[in-house]
Amino acid sequence: MRKGTVGTMQVDYEERINFDRLRQQRLEKIHRAMEETNLGSLLLFDPGNKRYATSTAVASPEVDQMGRYAILPREGKPYIFGFGSEVAAEKLYCPWIAERAFPAHTTMMGALPGHFKASESFIKDVFMVLKEHQVDQDPVGVDILDSQLILALQAAGFKLGDGQDVMLEARAIKTEDEIMIIRQAAATVDAAFDRMASILKPGIRENDLQAEASFVLHTLGAQWVINIQITSGPRTHPHPHLSSDRVLQPGDLVFADIVTMLNGYHTCYYRTLCCGPSNSKQRDMYQRAYEMLQKGIDKLRAGNTTADVCRAWPPASYWGFQSESQAFGLAFGHGVGVGLWERPIIHRLYSMNHPVELKEEMVIALETYDGEGIDGARIEEMAVITEGDPEIISKFPCQELISCGGKY
Repeated sequence: MRKGTVGTMQVDYEERINFDRLRQQRLEKIHRAMEETNLGSLLLFDPGNKRYATSTAVASPEVDQMGRYAILPREGKPYIFGFGSEVAAEKLYCPWIAERAFPAHTTMMGALPGHFKASESFIKDVFMVLKEHQVDQDPVGVDILDSQLILALQAAGFKLGDGQDVMLEARAIKTEDEIMIIRQAAATVDAAFDRMASILKPGIRENDLQAEASFVLHTLGAQWVINIQITSGPRTHPHPHLSSDRVLQPGDLVFADIVTMLNGYHTCYYRTLCCGPSNSKQRDMYQRAYEMLQKGIDKLRAGNTTADVCRAWPPASYWGFQSESQAFGLAFGHGVGVGLWERPIIHRLYSMNHPVELKEEMVIALETYDGEGIDGARIEEMAVITEGDPEIISKFPCQELISCGGKY
């Protein structure tokens, strides 16, 4: 498989991302995963699943979440039930699914009360597809549903199965085109961190850094910037997983998690910077987090397991916690793709007793944390598992703590 990024637009002089191949191979992977089940169809509401199965999307996750759905019959082609006029656009611009695009009928996450009977039209949509493909008597695999639709499906006699398991199995190992997109997505985050490092100085606020990073990501083609989590100064330890409007001061550590979406694929990518010069305690603490990360990355090899990665990391007591649940996420890994959290999940809470084999062409985000006093450091790399050393696709430097802003 080729390594490195490619140009961002299609050209005639070299092959880049082949979107027709991407659509076909994603569908083939779903069908293979369905073959291992007794499911006759999949009913999909999860935004990542709909994107993966149908190659359609709308701008807002709030609209996408429960305002539209996809149905995929066993061995059949996908159907998309879209949000109002979205369908007209898909019939015009999406030839791969134009004949199977219809208006959706949902409860808007319960905003339409049950006595409005919106679920009746939804059930008609499901029956239309399943009867056409002669799978209306088979279990339906579902991912996420609101309560009205669950009750409506049960009242109509449908037997429900685990469609999310099917989709996450299909999504675990990436194709060449998927990996090319994720590399490009990571490259946009490289640029966002560079912008943050160039403007980071006393007086700037956490949310100012969010705005600047978001601007860079959107100018480079982000469909959606899901999360730019900026944490600074005394808020860095313990890790709050939350941004604020705090004003930065000299000597503050600042770490950021950037989760953006490019062509349907996510990033998850932390870096820690210092506002002005750092002190020796901060540098030592940062180095511990970095060394912890490198020990985990060294185990990201095909044939190893998630337990092998976790054995390279300390137990919860290292951070002063009594249980792995309390320390969940501090030394952590996860697949990343059309969803932020994909398989495999890597953490001592689960991986030690339920090891999962690492395979070539999985894309994994590994993140570690260390803290002392009021200071905390968080670092995360995105990596592709190969036949040899993992390919690190998050390129903004992290070998040492970088000082930004004032030169004192």
